[in-house]
Amino acid sequence: MQQYDVTILGGGLAALTLSIQIKLKNPNAKILVLEKRKSEATVAAHKVGESTVELAGYYFREILGLGKYLDEFELPKHGLRYYFKSNNKNDITTRVELGPRNWLKYHTYQVDRGTFENFLIKKNLELGTEIVLDARVTDVELGNGNNAVKYVEGGTAKTVTTSWIVDASSRMSLLKRKLGFEKPIEHNCNSAWFRVKGVVDVAKWGNNKEWQNQLPDRLRYLSTVHFLDNGYWVWIIPLGSKNTSIGIVADQDIHPFDTYNTLETAMEWLKTNEPQFCKEIDLSPENILDFKILKHFAHHSERLFDGYQKWAATGEAGAFLDPFYSPGSDLISLSNTLISDVILRSLKGEDVAFRADVYEQTYLGLIDSWIPIYKDKYKLMGNTQIMVLKIFWDWAVYWSVPTVLFTNNAFTDLNLVKKLFSAPDGLGRKFGKLGNRVQQLLLDWRPYENKVLEGKYIDPFDLEYLRKLQYEIEMNQGENLIDKMAENISLLEKFAAEIFRKISAEVKGTDMNLKVNPYEMVLDVENKLNIPEVSDEHNVAPDKMMREAVATIWFENEIVKL
Repeated sequence: MQQYDVTILGGGLAALTLSIQIKLKNPNAKILVLEKRKSEATVAAHKVGESTVELAGYYFREILGLGKYLDEFELPKHGLRYYFKSNNKNDITTRVELGPRNWLKYHTYQVDRGTFENFLIKKNLELGTEIVLDARVTDVELGNGNNAVKYVEGGTAKTVTTSWIVDASSRMSLLKRKLGFEKPIEHNCNSAWFRVKGVVDVAKWGNNKEWQNQLPDRLRYLSTVHFLDNGYWVWIIPLGSKNTSIGIVADQDIHPFDTYNTLETAMEWLKTNEPQFCKEIDLSPENILDFKILKHFAHHSERLFDGYQKWAATGEAGAFLDPFYSPGSDLISLSNTLISDVILRSLKGEDVAFRADVYEQTYLGLIDSWIPIYKDKYKLMGNTQIMVLKIFWDWAVYWSVPTVLFTNNAFTDLNLVKKLFSAPDGLGRKFGKLGNRVQQLLLDWRPYENKVLEGKYIDPFDLEYLRKLQYEIEMNQGENLIDKMAENISLLEKFAAEIFRKISAEVKGTDMNLKVNPYEMVLDVENKLNIPEVSDEHNVAPDKMMREAVATIWFENEIVKL
């Protein structure tokens, strides 16, 4: 019976990148990857996760060393781009557009999962990883590091022993189901997606030449494009194969799944909700390459790592929230980095049980803090002013803390993680509490803000503090990392306080210069404004940079002087 150091269940993106990450640090590690697919992945593979953002871009490029391949064979990505509702959705130029006007500092990518995963298989084989295709895992037996995996290859039953088992079986979640760690999320959204032949470039949709020439050539095309309205968003993602990925994501309570869960109903749904799609894109059956649906896609887990029994789960075999900000590869990058660190230490003989427990609580805590970003927020997608502000807040949160921690290798620094996330008054706890408060404020604002806005353009990098946060993502902070976290969270506090001032001034008629405790601010339904006492140590005074930032975000607005 063959013995391995690591056996990975599944051979998709999470599995293949994890095995590379381990092999780059320990070339002698004996790794087995078991993949049920019988042959190479097809071009324009029928998988989600084609769009990457900064954290995953850094992981692929800097940690795995895949930058040369990505630059040569996959498409560069020009950020996330949003088009909000208008009174004429047959004309894209009437819609408020949000997205960067110029080329971005950091490389992210639109990846064709088929070509990318085929390359990753070749890379793994070069590194000495053993990959078995047509392998269907039937059972695992845990024995505190003396583990066994049973599988069927081409009709023949086989068993291997292994020190570590990593579940990367996507939504099959073999370990989660076997060990009973399923954890539901109250985020009832569904998705349907498909690929069409050929290039779809929204820059050509507008007849207005001034609008078409508003951005440098190809920037709209190379963005991950989102079209939003009440309860849903639709994506357009270009692929290096010159095909295009299109997806519908919607709240079940607003757009029932049976209104778009077949190819025929999805086309009717698009005709009703996004009519310009049907005019600009060839949606005839012969031009559609595939069609897939996913009901109630959000799922969680009570456990993810066990350093005593030596198992772990990564990618969608662990937890998945929502595709709105393209976080799938980010979650893979984070969990793979924690898992590979634990495994590499274990293979050197270190007792990793405590470390794995800390990593697990850190990762699950991050997932828990991100759930409010998505939960109930599809109700806001038809409210342009609210969504513009929300997107800018969410980007600030993402760039200021998790991305900086990742690029500075902080998640595998045990002492640093304990300081940030374990202490009741730690910066990580403050970060989570502040985010939850702002997300609730956005929901409370909804009854008061429902204007249909048209013909506007807004660039996140018009805001000085967002330029600063994005520019500093990959800066090496060294011993100053804790101070940088404190500085960034202070920026978030000032931004949150200014958001509250502006909303409260519009809804309640309060003074724009009041002091605000961003951890206690409430815009309640009983029309009672919660204004903390001036003596409260957490009160945040008005800030000139944030005043200008919020004024830039607000449409038809004048800056109120301090």
